[in-house]
Amino acid sequence: MKVFRNINELREFKNAVITIGSFDGIHHGHREIFLNMIQKAKECDGETVVITFHPHPRQIVYPKDHSLQLLSSIEEKIKILDSLGIDNLVIVPFTIEFSQQSADEYIFKFLYEKFHPRYIIIGHDHKFGLNRQGDVNYLKSHRQELGFEVIEITAQVKENIVISSTKIRTALSQGNIKLATELLQHHYTIRGTVGTGQNIGTKIGFPTANITVSERNKLIPKNGIYAVIVNLSLGRFGGMLYIGNRPTLNDGKHISIEVNIFDFNHSIYGEKIEVELIDWIRSDEKYESLEKLKLKLAEDRAAAHKVLKQQTDLSLSSLT
Repeated sequence: MKVFRNINELREFKNAVITIGSFDGIHHGHREIFLNMIQKAKECDGETVVITFHPHPRQIVYPKDHSLQLLSSIEEKIKILDSLGIDNLVIVPFTIEFSQQSADEYIFKFLYEKFHPRYIIIGHDHKFGLNRQGDVNYLKSHRQELGFEVIEITAQVKENIVISSTKIRTALSQGNIKLATELLQHHYTIRGTVGTGQNIGTKIGFPTANITVSERNKLIPKNGIYAVIVNLSLGRFGGMLYIGNRPTLNDGKHISIEVNIFDFNHSIYGEKIEVELIDWIRSDEKYESLEKLKLKLAEDRAAAHKVLKQQTDLSLSSLT
C-alpha cells in the first residue's frame, strides 16, 4: 500500500475508487466498505484510495474538547489498511483552512482535481464544506458533469458502524477484550515509547517496560492486568500488561501503563513498542506489602501464559 501525506504530491490514480472518513478503529463495519471498494476496483480495473484525516477533525475544530477517545492512531490505521489490501492511503493534514472550504471547493478542488474519482463511496449522512453545506445529494448532482458515480452507504450500514464503535469503547472500558476483538476483527493495540520507571518491578522479579502512549487521545482500557502480545524490533513476545495508579505503592494520581515481557532480558529504553491486548485477567488491587504483590504477580503471569498458549494463531519469540 502506498501512503501519501501531502495532497500536493499525489500521483494520477487509475479509475480511483475512493472513500472518505476518520475510520477510527477500522472495525468490521468499516471493513464492509473497504471490501466493497476492492470489488468495485476489480470491476473497473481501478485502484482503491482511502482518504482520512490527521489530526482527527474534532481535535482541530474543538481544541478545548478533551472528551475524544480514539480507538486507533494513524500508525495503526496504516498497518490495518495495508493488511486488508487497500492500494492507497491519503492522509490529509486537517487544518482550520481545510475546514473552511465551500462545498464546491471541496468537490472541485479537492475530490476532483486531486483524485479524479471513478467511484465515490460515501455515507448517506456525509456532510462537507463550510457550515456543512454539502451532502450526498449535492455530490450526486455533479456526477455527470465530473464523470464519477456515487455509491451511497445505507443508513443501516452507517448505523451498524456507529453501534460498533460505541460497543467497542464500552467493551474496552469494562475490560471485555474478547468482545472488542470480535468487533474490531483484530486485537486492540497500544503503541508508544519505552520510558524509565522506578525499577520496583525489577526488584521484586517482574521487570516492566513503562509505556508513554504516542496518541494523547488514545482510549486506555479499564485498569487491571491483561495478557498481551508485545511487538518490538527484537521480535514478538508474550507478556502481561498493567494499567492503573499502582495503589500498593501509594502513587495515587497518575495512570501507569507498563508491561512485563516474558523470557526477555534486553534494554529497550527509548524504543518503540506495540502491545496487543488478548484478554483481561483481573482488576487493579491494593496489597499490604510488596511481598504479597509479588505472589499475586506470579499468579497473574501463570494466568497470562495460559491465555496466550490457548491462542492458536500466535507466533511468538517467547512461550516456547
